[in-house]
Amino acid sequence: MRGLAALLWAFGMPAATHYVTLAGLGGEADYEQRFAGWAREAEKILAAAGGEVKTYTLYGSEARAARIRELFAHLARQAQAHDALVLLLIGHGTFDGFEYKFNLPGPDLTAEELAVLLDRVPAARQLVVNATSASGASLEWLRKPGRVVITATKSGMEKNATVFARYWIEALRDPAADTDKNEVISALEAFRYADQKTAKFYESQKRLATEHPLLEDTGSGPGVRAPSPEQGSGRLAAAFPLVRFGRAQAAAADPARRALLARKEELEQRIDLLKYRKAAMEAGEYRKQLAALLIELARLQQELDQ
Repeated sequence: MRGLAALLWAFGMPAATHYVTLAGLGGEADYEQRFAGWAREAEKILAAAGGEVKTYTLYGSEARAARIRELFAHLARQAQAHDALVLLLIGHGTFDGFEYKFNLPGPDLTAEELAVLLDRVPAARQLVVNATSASGASLEWLRKPGRVVITATKSGMEKNATVFARYWIEALRDPAADTDKNEVISALEAFRYADQKTAKFYESQKRLATEHPLLEDTGSGPGVRAPSPEQGSGRLAAAFPLVRFGRAQAAAADPARRALLARKEELEQRIDLLKYRKAAMEAGEYRKQLAALLIELARLQQELDQ
């Protein structure tokens, strides 16, 4: 619990979010255009995500292993410990029974190599969305305490082209993904939205689903299909803001109000954590702590609304 508390403290600090979007090989012209289009759309949405945002997008011939290593070397020098890093992988992945690879022009990158690159970036908050085929096989390398990992498939044996990336990006621009109506779409909300849309896609096409997304944010688990903060999965993902809109976006863009917004989000995360710990607390103490947090949250919301 100490590690989680430290992360919640970091969430309250003014920080930058580094969004890295990589679109690999398509193999066919249709896939090449699709992957590049998704990458450009993600960059456009994330550039306006609110707060201090830095976007890095590579696709087509630019998305080569050497160029990706250069980008991560830059991030290792520039990112701060209280920053956030979001990596989105779009394209094809392969798994030979032993090793996952992200398919690129020239040499591919293995999941092990991607994990090494991520580990070198000091940002304490990290999210990896591997939306490629066979991405489930990358999970054992990418998972780490303090890192949220999402994969489009449940294993390396689901090798068909995926549609999860399409719906992940849709989640970032659809206010309907904001299920708690706080004008912030979290990683958990985006995952649930994209997961549901992916399932509906296969149902509407009357096709057997060949991708089953997973989320892992405990640092040691196998990944779950239905994360629940109450059951111990999805807590970090729920506390990981991806994009803001409406008043939250306006506040994030205003330096004078950004600290208030950060404090508000921290309080919301503390409330979520308190609810998770409710079963182990005395009822009166739980109500006392919850009331204090809700009062402070209401006060901050009034200041933001002014």
